[in-house]
Amino acid sequence: MTTDLHIARAARLRPIADIAAKVAIPAEALEPYGRFKAKIGFDFIRSVADRPPGKLVLVTGISPTAAGEGKTTTTIGLGDALNEIGTRAMICLREPSLGPSFGQKGGATGGGHAQIVPMDEINLHFTGDFHAVTAANNLLAAMIDNHIYWGNALGIDPRRVTFRRALDMNDRALRAIVGSLGGIANGFPREDGFDITVASEVMAVFCLARDLDDLQQRLGRIIVAQQRDGSAVTARDLKADGAMAVLLRDALMPNLVQTIAGSPALVHGGPFANIAHGCNSVIATDLGLRLAEVVVTEAGFGADLGAEKFLDIKCRVAGLTPGCAVVVATLRALKMHGGVAKADLGAEDTGAVARGLANLLRHVENMEKFGLPVVVALNHFTSDTEAEFAVVRDALAARGTEAVMCTHWADGATGAIDLARAVRARLDAGTARYAPIYPDAMPLADKIRTIAREIYHAADIVLPRAVARKLAGFEAAGFGHLPVCIAKTQYSFSVDPKLLGAPEGHELPVRDVRLSAGAGFVVAICGDIMTMPGLPRAPAAERIFLDADGQIEGLF
Repeated sequence: MTTDLHIARAARLRPIADIAAKVAIPAEALEPYGRFKAKIGFDFIRSVADRPPGKLVLVTGISPTAAGEGKTTTTIGLGDALNEIGTRAMICLREPSLGPSFGQKGGATGGGHAQIVPMDEINLHFTGDFHAVTAANNLLAAMIDNHIYWGNALGIDPRRVTFRRALDMNDRALRAIVGSLGGIANGFPREDGFDITVASEVMAVFCLARDLDDLQQRLGRIIVAQQRDGSAVTARDLKADGAMAVLLRDALMPNLVQTIAGSPALVHGGPFANIAHGCNSVIATDLGLRLAEVVVTEAGFGADLGAEKFLDIKCRVAGLTPGCAVVVATLRALKMHGGVAKADLGAEDTGAVARGLANLLRHVENMEKFGLPVVVALNHFTSDTEAEFAVVRDALAARGTEAVMCTHWADGATGAIDLARAVRARLDAGTARYAPIYPDAMPLADKIRTIAREIYHAADIVLPRAVARKLAGFEAAGFGHLPVCIAKTQYSFSVDPKLLGAPEGHELPVRDVRLSAGAGFVVAICGDIMTMPGLPRAPAAERIFLDADGQIEGLF
């Protein structure tokens, strides 16, 4: 069987300097990591900072299903197709996390003939960025306990240490632990826990920082604990921000790679969209906009998660103004939202497509609430029928939205030409009127409620008294202006992953809230979502191995 890895391995890659030359990046601006990967130096980034930006396209999707949607694949196919029709385009993506790569979801480099390469290297250690984020995070964690051990001059209340350790791997056993056991030489025992690296505040800081100075300032603002009187203790109070920035200095340079078709791609940063803000780094997106006519970027999971956070957090923080949104779906996924079991998706079922359309239509409507024109991209599967496609095309046409069937997985750039032309037409029309869905001045609870009602179609939020007190405390401390980052299941508009389609009138239970003062947002943890995922019953790691020649097999 031909896999994504085999297709990627058969591709003829260009030297990375040749890819850089396509967008006028000189060879001396590159710090190569082998022949096909490079980081782009800060001197060059500063030299292009005053150029007028290009146009920004956001690729998002319907609520994900086991049938697959192909959002990253479509992002890459669209970027390739824009280049094919003569538009100088760059692709901006997140880096894959080892957690999903060895867990359930797999890698994050696209698929088929719409991939970024070298796929295996990107999906594994890449240029070491995630290891640097993990190290910076855990240096801070170590300095907290070390400060307490050596006399606790800041008066940290060990019961109120809020900063957690991090590891870029799914490991449910680390969600809640007790550290410093083994006697007085090891410190003071206390409850602790790990987040997956991509859900850590350090990752969020890394992705939202504009430059090295902003990075260090944000790191210093991370609140790690409280004193007994409730006052905050920050990373800067511990004098940890400088060393953390040192660990992250090289990682903050964006990574340049290529697609199978030779399009330049900036792959940098990697927060999850169900438990973090789900977008690639601000520094990479901004650089792409200075170098290309059009930048195609992706936000994680469905539009209710990644796209909402892209538009309410990243665009607000970075001053970005997207010109168009692409919502990705498959007929198979729509049939699942319409009640068809995965085993039965190969049979034509126009009725199920029609029922599942409710999910797609809500995501389209949500993007329009932010003032964006929308194009729907339908990723083609061999079992799709013309009658099923007609159901989607006609329903969307009735409300003035274009649906385009795409075959980029099989055909590469040529399979997304119609999508590229549709997107280009929306950009050229200039009808986008982007605006966040809530103002800075709105109280934090009302920001959560606005997202719940407007995006999830919930009746209301459920806010326990203790959580409401925490939000009030954040506001009293001067953080009420921050945006909110909802952490919830990606599989439904509700917190119930089995409630597919477009549910109405449910409640959004807010289990806890966390202040990410360095990143600049408040996280609302809803339902049963975990910030440290676990491995599935049969993790992907069981099927990954080296063949007799030392080549990686089983990675997808």
